[in-house]
Amino acid sequence: MTDPTPAPMRSPLARRSFLRLAGVSLAGLAGAALIGCGSDDAPSDGAKAAPPAPARSAGDAPAAALEETQLRVGYLPITDASPLLVAHGRGTFQAKGLEAPKPTLFRSWSQLAEAFQAKQVDVVHILMPMAIWLRFGQKVPLKLVAWNHTGGSALTVRPDVTAVGDLAGATVAIPFYYSIHNVVLQMLLRDAGLKPLTQGNASKADRTVKLVVMAPSDMAPALANGSIQGYIVADPFNAAAEVNKVGKVLRFVPDVWFEHACCVVVMHEADIARKPRWAQAVIDSVAEAQVYTRENRKDAAKLLSTEGQGYLPQPLPVIERALTHYDHGEYGPSGAIKHTDWKTQRIDFQPFPYRSYTEELVRALKQTLVEGDNTFLDKLDPAAAHAELIHDAFARKAIQTVGGAAKFGIDPSLSRTERIKV
Repeated sequence: MTDPTPAPMRSPLARRSFLRLAGVSLAGLAGAALIGCGSDDAPSDGAKAAPPAPARSAGDAPAAALEETQLRVGYLPITDASPLLVAHGRGTFQAKGLEAPKPTLFRSWSQLAEAFQAKQVDVVHILMPMAIWLRFGQKVPLKLVAWNHTGGSALTVRPDVTAVGDLAGATVAIPFYYSIHNVVLQMLLRDAGLKPLTQGNASKADRTVKLVVMAPSDMAPALANGSIQGYIVADPFNAAAEVNKVGKVLRFVPDVWFEHACCVVVMHEADIARKPRWAQAVIDSVAEAQVYTRENRKDAAKLLSTEGQGYLPQPLPVIERALTHYDHGEYGPSGAIKHTDWKTQRIDFQPFPYRSYTEELVRALKQTLVEGDNTFLDKLDPAAAHAELIHDAFARKAIQTVGGAAKFGIDPSLSRTERIKV
């Protein structure tokens, strides 16, 4: 699949901000073959047989009931995108009356966000801190309409690194400054008495760590060739490092911040106002795909992998590990999992965007070092940020449509207290 070239951001300032925040090669998936991930080109439509489309249920909307049927989805090739990809692969969008071509693969967060802002795509999964930055720092009129997943990320390091403190003087890659990865990594660094840097060189004597932004698919090759000593990112790039024995998981991110949202579903604010039935059909599809993926992890892994429909450029063993492998017996003694009582998964799926999480994330971002101007955070009130950014009505209805909160293992009150423990 040929990667599209997104239109420029609407303002030079916004474009420059992206280049500063993601100032690395956008070569994307080049180098994926170095870790046994195969080609980065997605197969053409029809190259793999899709599972039968789900039968219409009473909650499915016929095409005539929707204000519009076109749906263009953009994604990065990570397991965080699973619900959007599974919804397409299983024909769920079609069953809801939506006409959705194969989702468009992008190679970096900046590319994906630029394409969204240019309205080349209608719906994307995007880093939640990035959604906050786009809405309040760049004034992009987007709305966060659902969580796409929870967990799904890890800090992966070279085999000789045994503790976070060993990263003094090291270079560690992150996918974007406005990411839960950067937020949690800096929590871990502070706890170990380390200081992050975005400029200059890291010093072991000064106990500093250099942060570099890198496309996820470039991280494992960089770890293998020694140009970085670790990276924190979404799967399957952690699982790929494990399977290909170029690195190990030092800590799972959901073991630091319980069932946090990494990627969320965003839409254009105008689309929500103009075509709410269309928007509901999209989120109903996402919620249905989340339930399917939770209950059929191995089948979902096959669908996503190069042995299935090839949405992700990795082979089945890597994708299956990313969706299923969270062995306390293996990861407990190593310290990758410390909170075995949390009863969480390596990655899980549910659509509701909790207020408590938005508010805590805003507070955490205020304490997180980023490159570029982040002064917008100074006056950003956590409660006001949630009210302006989040539109949760579609997720609330979707949860009921697919069978209630129990289908996702969440409290029916749709409220919670955040658990963060390094």
